[in-house]
Amino acid sequence: MKRLPIVNTRVALVTGASSGFGLVTAEKLAEVGFTVFGTSRSGAGGPVSVEMLALDVDDDESVSRCISRLIARFGRLDVLVNNAGRAMVGACEETSAAEARALFETNVFGVMRVTSAVLPTMRAQGSGRIVNVGSISGITGVPFHGVYAASKHALAGYSEALRHEVAPFGISVSLVEPEAHRTGIAMSRPARQLALYDEGRDGVEAIIRGQIERGNSPIHVAETIARIASTARPKFRHGVGKKATLLYFARRVLPPRLFESLVRRELRLSPPNFDGDERVGDPLPH
Repeated sequence: MKRLPIVNTRVALVTGASSGFGLVTAEKLAEVGFTVFGTSRSGAGGPVSVEMLALDVDDDESVSRCISRLIARFGRLDVLVNNAGRAMVGACEETSAAEARALFETNVFGVMRVTSAVLPTMRAQGSGRIVNVGSISGITGVPFHGVYAASKHALAGYSEALRHEVAPFGISVSLVEPEAHRTGIAMSRPARQLALYDEGRDGVEAIIRGQIERGNSPIHVAETIARIASTARPKFRHGVGKKATLLYFARRVLPPRLFESLVRRELRLSPPNFDGDERVGDPLPH
């Protein structure tokens, strides 16, 4: 473990800081004056300016041990960035309950574990910033990204409720929802894949990977998080990127059927086929 001298008074913890959004966010927070601790499962990796700690967000004991040692060492925590997460591409039908549960374990329950571990300290000091890293998939259910989108929708609901609950203690909660950026995030697939979904799944995965490869630098997300960490009264939801901003707007103002058609067009999916022998609304037979 890299041991760096602690010279600043504001302390930040960034989970999943060995790569992607977490790495550049840890760097940015250090640049603007925070003493930053990053985490990875092994405690390895991360930026050279940041001390890395071992933390597995899926494991209760690992979370408790890491947070306890950090608080014992410095006595406070001003900013928590819940960034650790996983992605999966696959049809909802072909994703098993066990695979969905594993994704939620990291993307939702991992956030809850770390947050619950730091809240007593933030309450005692009467201040704190919690920043949860969501996704554009938390704004709309992206086809063939359904279980991942479900986890990010769950994160959004949890974050919004938490914001209300901890506000009386001087703690703010914000949700950052980026469009695809150049992070190189890995996307797993379900173990049991159904041939009838191959065309749709493969096509959507290719589009998403292309968006990641051509996306903006993750520094934009890091800068947004740094602003939240340094702002007296940060707002709740922060879309990062033009597509995220447009999606917020479109979801709010467009008729549902038109919004749905735009999503399908963006992902090059064929129009829905709802025609059949029985029309929706026909009376049931007696």
